[in-house]
Amino acid sequence: MARTYRVVIGVMGASQCDEEIYQLARRVGALIAERGAVLLCGGRGGVMEAAARGAKEAGGLTIGILPGMNAGETPPNPYIDVAIFTGLRDGRNWINICASDAIIAIAGGYGTLSEIALALKVGKPVVLLRSWELPPREHAPLYEAQTPEQAVEMAFQLISPSVA
Repeated sequence: MARTYRVVIGVMGASQCDEEIYQLARRVGALIAERGAVLLCGGRGGVMEAAARGAKEAGGLTIGILPGMNAGETPPNPYIDVAIFTGLRDGRNWINICASDAIIAIAGGYGTLSEIALALKVGKPVVLLRSWELPPREHAPLYEAQTPEQAVEMAFQLISPSVA
C-alpha cells in the first residue's frame, strides 16, 4: 500500500545549547522542511527550538511533543505549529520516537540518550550529529554524521522504502 501521508523526522536534543549547536540544529530543520518532511521535536528550547525555527523559515510544518498538560506548564517555542501537550513528562520520549520515521540526535543530555535508546529498541534509524558516542552494535540502526546535510541525507536514506 502506498504511503499517503508525509515523512516525519524527529530531531532530538537538549533544551539548552551553545550557538554552534543551535546553528547546526537550525540547518537540520531547514533541510528537513526543504525535503517536504514534517519536523517533530520536544517543542521546547535549545536544539528543539533551533530545529523548529529552521523548518519554519524553510516553510515546513513543525510538531512539538510537550511534557506538560498545557502551555502554562510547558510553553512551546514560538516555531511550533502543532503543540501536543502530553502530561507525560519524560514519558513523552516514547511518543517522540514512535511518531517519527527516523531520528536525528543533536548533542543532548540524558533525555536525548533515552530517545536514542528507545529508537534503537524499536528499530527506528538514528543519526547522531555531535551527540553521544556509542559503541557500534550489530543490527542497530545507528549512524554518525559530520554535517547537517549528511545527517538529513542519511535519515532519508535509512527510512524503509515502504515508509518513504
